Amino acid sequence: MKNGFLIILGIAFGQIVYGQDVWDLQRCVDFAIKNNIQVRQNKVQEELANLTYKQSRDARWPTANFQTSFGEQFGRSIDPTSNQFTNNQITFVNGSFQTNVTLFNWFAQKNQIAANQITVEANRLQTKVIQNDISLNIASAYLQALLAHEQMRIASVQVNQTRQQLDITRKRVDAGALPELNAAELSAQLARDSATYVSAESQFLLNELSIKAILNLDAALPFRIAIPLADDIRVDPIAELQPNAVFLQAVTQQPRQEANRLRLEAAIKTTAVAKAALYPTISAFGGLQSAYSSALTFLPKGNNITSVVPTQAFVNISGTNYFLNQTITRPERFEVANVFRQMPYNFRQNFGLAVNVPLFNGNQAKTQYQRSKLDQTTLKLQMLADTLQLKQDIYQAYQSAVNALETFNSRKKAVETSEYSYNLGQKRYEVGLLQVIELVTLQNNLQRAKIDMASSQYEYIFRLKVLEFYKYNSIKL
Repeated sequence: MKNGFLIILGIAFGQIVYGQDVWDLQRCVDFAIKNNIQVRQNKVQEELANLTYKQSRDARWPTANFQTSFGEQFGRSIDPTSNQFTNNQITFVNGSFQTNVTLFNWFAQKNQIAANQITVEANRLQTKVIQNDISLNIASAYLQALLAHEQMRIASVQVNQTRQQLDITRKRVDAGALPELNAAELSAQLARDSATYVSAESQFLLNELSIKAILNLDAALPFRIAIPLADDIRVDPIAELQPNAVFLQAVTQQPRQEANRLRLEAAIKTTAVAKAALYPTISAFGGLQSAYSSALTFLPKGNNITSVVPTQAFVNISGTNYFLNQTITRPERFEVANVFRQMPYNFRQNFGLAVNVPLFNGNQAKTQYQRSKLDQTTLKLQMLADTLQLKQDIYQAYQSAVNALETFNSRKKAVETSEYSYNLGQKRYEVGLLQVIELVTLQNNLQRAKIDMASSQYEYIFRLKVLEFYKYNSIKL
């Protein structure tokens, strides 16, 4: 009696707790997709791929760089403004602006941009692959928990039946109609049934902990799953989930297959980029430069003045020396060569075209091109392997569903037979024509039959849900 009261109290308390915060399958899946560490890690990879794509897209534009330097020179060095050797200490300032743009490189930039853009989409689909795997894992754990709860319910019913039989038997024993052994046997059976219930409850709580682990929830937080009846879980008829039809639909919409296709497409673009490295590249360049040097103290200013001055050189003609004159051109005046005056004075520009022809670089470009083609082959083989695995998984899920359905039907009949036998046995026991041990055996057979039927029913539901997942790319109860 005490054990039965505790079981009933535990069931009532459990129902109160269940009403506090209930998680259905959809809530579990949504929470896991949002908070799973692996999903968040792949989201980071998505962002990195997107940054790479944006950078390659912006690489089409001309580069522009400004550089400046300030310093002191000692000893024998080159004056940065005159390019002459000097032994004087010089204070210098240099400034330059350079720009460069690729005009033609056999569409390497275009193909690289396309490859990076496709990679962004492939990484997004890879996140979806991880999310789908999580959804399947949660669905499996969720259905296992539902099965454990059904086993707990069956065990509680068994406890109540045994307790009722014990109450009736105790009254008949007290009245002298039955021996004390009957009550003792039923008391022992009630203890075993109570232990079975406790074990089933413990398994159910462990299944809930497994779900919390998948969700990365704190094990100490309150958590209860919604408990729909197995008969209320909607599933497509197995006739609408023929494996070949499901496979043909799944192979076109499952994210793993689509991600593989995009990776192959990106690899083809990358091969075109590697091939372009074997050919010349044409680019344009331009630059602006200026400098200041403390060695230059004065700068010319104004118009140049031409004057004739005598020299010490002469020629002798018929015994007479004629001195030679020299024409000299010089500025009107000079001014102090400070930084603000030297910079415009030393300003210079350059622009032009450049052609880079790869002749020999240790076969790096050729090897990279060959490696990129091998990468394509690897991806094609991976696509084939994933497609074959997908087909195998679908056919296995279908065959498992068929087996589970046949098993469920057989075990359903077994439950009906066991119930009939137990009912007959109970009536015979009530009139004293059946030993208590035989009644207990019939009762245990009925319990095992119910548990086996529930197990096959949930196995059938799970396999159909797997097929629905491949067909619709989603899963729900």
